[in-house]
Amino acid sequence: MSKLTKLFKGAGGSSRSRGAPTPQEALGRLRETEEMLAKKQDYLEKKIEQELATARKHGTKNKRAALQALKRKKRLEKQLIQIDGTLSTIEFQREALENSHTNTEVLKNMGYAAKAMKAAHANMDVDKIDSLMQDIHEQQDIAQEISDAISRPAGFGEEFDEDELMAELEELEQEELNKHMADVRLPSVPATSLPSRPATSRKRVEDDDEMKQLAAWAT
Repeated sequence: MSKLTKLFKGAGGSSRSRGAPTPQEALGRLRETEEMLAKKQDYLEKKIEQELATARKHGTKNKRAALQALKRKKRLEKQLIQIDGTLSTIEFQREALENSHTNTEVLKNMGYAAKAMKAAHANMDVDKIDSLMQDIHEQQDIAQEISDAISRPAGFGEEFDEDELMAELEELEQEELNKHMADVRLPSVPATSLPSRPATSRKRVEDDDEMKQLAAWAT
């Protein structure tokens, strides 16, 4: 009995005895099958090389032996092609099973999380939550009003006439201006007397007066 027959027989027997295999078990069996077929491929490829070498060795010298070697090579190549197709099918099945297993785990975990959420919300009443949120908003509004009242400047209710305050401000500015003008000092008058007119100028004036008198007498 071949290894492949034993493998499928064992898988069928186990499934009949204890139900369907788990995804992990099925994936393990598929990987074992892939390894076995890969070894079979290596064996066939080596046998094909040997048959080619035999055909080259005999050639036309021993046509019968050479042709037999080529026939065996053709049968081996056919088996190799069949194994390639089988490996492709197994690879596709393994990938599909891996994806199915992943999806199953995802759905299982999502269901687990849904149960946890349901248990967490079991003791929650939507009406009570709405009432609680309303109370929270009301308390927040009260707290805001208290904060506004505390931060408001303490004016003790006093109100002042803005026109009176402006008039008082103008008086203060005028007083400040007057004080500034009083502090400004005018230049003082020199203590020394101004220089007198030179003597030559005084004499010239006297001569002019005499000439005017003579002219008046002549006329």
